[in-house]
Amino acid sequence: MNEKQITWTLNHMPKSDDRQIANMSMEEMAKAEQFHKSFPQYEVTPLTPLPHLAKHLGLGRLYVKDESYRFGLNAFKVLGGSYAIARYIAQQTGKDISQIPYEVLTSSKLREEFGQATFFTATDGNHGRGVAWAANKLGQKCVVRMPKGSTTTRLEHIAREGATVTIEDMNYDDCVRMAAKEAEQTPRGVIIQDTAWDGYEEIPTWIMQGYGTLALEADRQLAEDGCRPTHIFIQAGVGSLSGAVTGYFASRFPENPPVIVVAEAKAADCLCRSAQKGDGSRVDVTGDMLTIMAGLACGEANTVSWDILRNHVDAFVSCPDWVSANGTRIYSAPLRGDKQVISGESGSVTMGLVHALMTNPEYKELKEALKLDENSQVLLVSSEGDTDPRRYLEITWEGLCGTEKEPFAEFNS
Repeated sequence: MNEKQITWTLNHMPKSDDRQIANMSMEEMAKAEQFHKSFPQYEVTPLTPLPHLAKHLGLGRLYVKDESYRFGLNAFKVLGGSYAIARYIAQQTGKDISQIPYEVLTSSKLREEFGQATFFTATDGNHGRGVAWAANKLGQKCVVRMPKGSTTTRLEHIAREGATVTIEDMNYDDCVRMAAKEAEQTPRGVIIQDTAWDGYEEIPTWIMQGYGTLALEADRQLAEDGCRPTHIFIQAGVGSLSGAVTGYFASRFPENPPVIVVAEAKAADCLCRSAQKGDGSRVDVTGDMLTIMAGLACGEANTVSWDILRNHVDAFVSCPDWVSANGTRIYSAPLRGDKQVISGESGSVTMGLVHALMTNPEYKELKEALKLDENSQVLLVSSEGDTDPRRYLEITWEGLCGTEKEPFAEFNS
């Protein structure tokens, strides 16, 4: 197999009882949105139409939900971490989430009632920063573990939020296990992780519901522009964001859902490999999982999300790094009349994928299977901005990761 090629599998897995889909209903997502609206930093992030690019690619409409504006943190992840922490505090104090908006959560009265916990997490950058930011705003403690290959820029962003943060000599999934063990051994320690495993599913479900705020916003913004998406391309690491977005739109349009495509980094394509196996079980990816898509470098699928994805996703796609890099460059240098989007490596892979499908005959089979054409109305999510500014400039200015036909420079030097 050519490691520089995009590979994919259509979803032919048997359906499960689909019990997790109810957790991503419009009603559940609305609770998270109301909570986020209580934050003074809350603003609806832009839904940017790219009409000239859509015409160039042969699509009807093309939109990108730009999460680089989220709470001033340059990424969507804070939606999940903040909501999960709030749900945990609500649970511990016998309250409903609707009873503890931001002003209550940050009050001295609630601090006296709840006290202080230590929230542990593992991250490639954005999730840890979001958890640290939320813990800091709410007067709580936070410990963050990062895997090998994490950049000092992302570590410094987390440290500025008052968290204890280290880069460990292990991959992401091992960092998750490390953080979970530390939480167990710490008085009032709590693991706030955006992945789930057997026995740890409640908090990850809350995190996914928190991500639902962006899905609700995008749905509303599309409707205001007279659009009902026919296709959604969404990126995945452990699958929490993809599960939330898939679950929301599958619930929103149960009779005629959009075609949903999940894109992963080839170095960590556990969902695609699981779908290729075909029986509904999960396949893990191990090793260092080195990729420029740091936020997608996760080798073990979220069990809550996987149950949603196996039932509702149409195709799983494994993307080499050039796909993401090309997406970042396309966003950064828009066609005349379109707006620029600053999209980091983990945010841009779906743009690179759509471009490849619509312009490269080698991927005609997948394009036709997905029925992508001039009638398609496509939604993408740019999940992060330039969270690592140096890497962003290496991609956009220096051509890091080239194209499929052009070998890329070593990015871990």
